[in-house]
Amino acid sequence: MSPVPAARVKNTSSVTVRSKAVERAAGPAPPARIEVVAAALLHADGRVLVAQRPPGKAFAGRWEFPGGKLGLGETQGAGLCRELSEELGIRVLRHHYVMSIEHDYPDRRVILHFHIADAFVGEPRGMDQQALQWVALDQLGTIDMLEADRPFIAALQDLPRIAPAGSA
Repeated sequence: MSPVPAARVKNTSSVTVRSKAVERAAGPAPPARIEVVAAALLHADGRVLVAQRPPGKAFAGRWEFPGGKLGLGETQGAGLCRELSEELGIRVLRHHYVMSIEHDYPDRRVILHFHIADAFVGEPRGMDQQALQWVALDQLGTIDMLEADRPFIAALQDLPRIAPAGSA
């Protein structure tokens, strides 16, 4: 058998350099997209529950409506019920969709789906040791809420009064 000469391998580093140059010219990569569901839990007297972000998490010390990230393929309703069970130790019996928004933080884009939960079983408690507070609707604008949650305050205040079923 006669030896077959090996083909020379071309250096592809210039392609890599060009790819990075193209990326720089196109601008930074888009921020991560996170889909979140949250709820205004209504107390029988009309107050709304807010939760304080615990130490060690982004935006620690700020207030938000309870909720969290949707799982892959999870519906808003299923995600809301799961998150409120994990975060507050309650079982949601009834919730109503209100609105969705997109909000850009420096490192992420949050798509936030907002609901009202007006019937639930159990007394909400901070399962992650986060502080909870029942706040009158007209006082929500006075606390340090996350920017992404602020449009929901106006939406809640503009909605006709929903008579909460209260907690069972």
